[in-house]
Amino acid sequence: MTVTDEALSHAPGAAGDDRSGPGGDTAGARVAAALARDLDEGFAALYEAYRGAVFSTALRLCGRWAEAEDLSAEAFLRAYRALTGYEEARIAGLRPRAWLLTILTNVWRNSLRSAARRPPPGPIEDAPDPPDPGEGVEDAAARHETGRELAGLLARLPHQQRAAVVLRHVTDLPVAEIAAVLDLPEGTVKSHISRGLARLRALRAAPGPPEPDHLQPDRTRPDRSALDRSALDPEQKGGTR
Repeated sequence: MTVTDEALSHAPGAAGDDRSGPGGDTAGARVAAALARDLDEGFAALYEAYRGAVFSTALRLCGRWAEAEDLSAEAFLRAYRALTGYEEARIAGLRPRAWLLTILTNVWRNSLRSAARRPPPGPIEDAPDPPDPGEGVEDAAARHETGRELAGLLARLPHQQRAAVVLRHVTDLPVAEIAAVLDLPEGTVKSHISRGLARLRALRAAPGPPEPDHLQPDRTRPDRSALDRSALDPEQKGGTR
């Protein structure tokens, strides 16, 4: 099953479907305690525990590798600045994952608001999510191949639906935690997830409009297969995509 298949196969909102097991923040209490003891050492623990989740979420929200790196870096920078002004008791009571992803989604929303004032983004890079040390070669290859497909579909969702679907089916957060991240009622989150998945299914099943510009292939680069054919057959001209 590919990443996209898996995301589209889940039916959100089922009774007891809060993913409190795999989706639970098992590192949260440890990281919060470390931050309360020593900010710098605790922040290193925070970064190690959540950098993968933050980057993967950013990548699926924005669809571009370089921009995801920028969003992630900005989120961690804002997190550190905020922590320097928090009292020890407030730090000890943090839910670090939800708190970090709230910062990330706010950074992403701000980037959307200013997008019109920036040059058009470049194409999405054909790169996988951060590697999982326990992941097999076959799974990594499948994830690599479906990354562009999933990014293209997600980019065509309304922003609130995109964020809810990504947090649920990419970051694997329970609905209650998504509600905290997006500052929405749980019922609204479930509705966004349900509608987002329904739209993803429809988009995948039927031909749609062209992909957003930043997801289209770079047509200025030579088509290597065409050049190779040209090299083998002097009568055939090479082309471009």
